[in-house]
Amino acid sequence: METLAVICFFSALVGQSLEADITAIRSEVFSSEGPRVTLSCNYSVKANNLQWYRQDPGSAPQFLLLITDTKDPSVVKAEPPNPQLTAELNKQRNQVDLLISSAAVTDSAVYYCALQPTVTGNT
Repeated sequence: METLAVICFFSALVGQSLEADITAIRSEVFSSEGPRVTLSCNYSVKANNLQWYRQDPGSAPQFLLLITDTKDPSVVKAEPPNPQLTAELNKQRNQVDLLISSAAVTDSAVYYCALQPTVTGNT
């Protein structure tokens, strides 16, 4: 079995410039091929939605999926969707996870979590 190369993971913010509003739980994740890999971010503001992106070397970030932060969150996946990817939202812990099933070397990339905060008073 080959070793999965480094999956670098950093956080980003979309919409406003308050970088402390969403942070990666771990900045790097290492795994061998096959097992499920979980990438996680904590967020500290009420968000309209939470997003995940992937960036390969020399390429622009690619949208993976969006989680609406409503009473009953739903997931909107990129077209075409990647069946390996799922997302989970834990509102009690203010945490959003990206799960990669059956990790492979080709999953090595930089992954970004982002949010669109709700606007309260200040436009």
